[in-house]
Amino acid sequence: MKFKVATLGCRTNQYESQGYADLLRRKGYAEAGEGDADLCIVNTCTVTEGADRSSRHQIRAFLRDHPGARIAVTGCMVESAREELLALSPRVELVPNRTKERLLEQILPEEGEWGPFQINQFDRHSRAFVKVQDGCNSFCTYCVIPYVRGRSRSRPMGEILEEVRGLVQGGYKEIVLTGINVGDFDGGGRLADLVRAVDQVEGLQRLRISSIDPDEVDGELMGAVLSGRTTCPSMHIVLQSGSNVILKRMNRKYTRQQFLEAVDRLRSARPDFTITTDVIVGFPGETEEDFQETLRLVEEIRFAKVHVFPYSARPRTRAALYPNRVPEETIARRKEELKRVAEESAYQLREQFLNITASLLLEGEDEGCLSGYTPNFLRVFLPKGIGKPGEIVEVRLAANGSEGFSGMV
Repeated sequence: MKFKVATLGCRTNQYESQGYADLLRRKGYAEAGEGDADLCIVNTCTVTEGADRSSRHQIRAFLRDHPGARIAVTGCMVESAREELLALSPRVELVPNRTKERLLEQILPEEGEWGPFQINQFDRHSRAFVKVQDGCNSFCTYCVIPYVRGRSRSRPMGEILEEVRGLVQGGYKEIVLTGINVGDFDGGGRLADLVRAVDQVEGLQRLRISSIDPDEVDGELMGAVLSGRTTCPSMHIVLQSGSNVILKRMNRKYTRQQFLEAVDRLRSARPDFTITTDVIVGFPGETEEDFQETLRLVEEIRFAKVHVFPYSARPRTRAALYPNRVPEETIARRKEELKRVAEESAYQLREQFLNITASLLLEGEDEGCLSGYTPNFLRVFLPKGIGKPGEIVEVRLAANGSEGFSGMV
């Protein structure tokens, strides 16, 4: 029996899809190459209209390319557009988010027990994502995730540690703790406790937290990250807007000043500490001055990377009912302007690291070069032949470019 798994969206979905692949392999299934599959699984995303389109496109592609396959569809779009997905084909079988970890038990009950839902590898990745938490209690006004993922719940810390040990024994040098809102973790301790525990796993060389809100970067978590044996001096702290007016309309739980304070405390302790972030442009009611406040904050902080998202109205969210919608052409202009400013400030940030020597986890080839990231998440490109994905090498950051450094061994 042959299978294919397609993943849309977040790192949590990527982890869950890896779980399906690992369970199927343990039962003797093989991943389909170019040939026909017997089972296709689509793990959908609905965080934006674009994610909906991509999810539908992937389902249609599997229906077309694998005419004899069962098509199992799960993920967030199942919760937001059930009837629309069922209308695509009678072959589509939906599995809701609340039971997605038991997907294989539900669609293949004849196979008997499937064992625990956990991963022992991370296909085509040099670092492994480990899901520690699911769901969200925040109810930001633009976000549909609490409605489609449910309330926050955490995995037991012991179960997470067992999975991490297995991945490290399997050769993974870097672990990324991920979830829908990892700051809510309470699986036998808080997130800082989990970070300290994972940090002690024998053989682990790097540990990261996937994404967190600034109000959750408290003294305990900072202490765990800054004093850890393997914790990386870099965090993805979500901004969304540099305007306090817009942050309040978004129902975010922090201000511009609190964001700056969190970054300042981290960099005061570790001057080489870098920050990556997410920003939404064109939120309803965003004025030109609100947008300029975001630009100024991006220039001031000098993020290592900014992921820019145009606002996308989602059904069931409060912001979808807000007046003063920003015109699409204005959103497009602001998106491009913010990307330009973010790239320029990231280039300036990298200048301070020029000619230093750093360790690099190789992640694969890109445009004929090997590439990877330093502990503080600076991207480096190397000539092929230096090493292979999954290895850590020492490199000199020899030249700064538009996408990152050129490195020399």
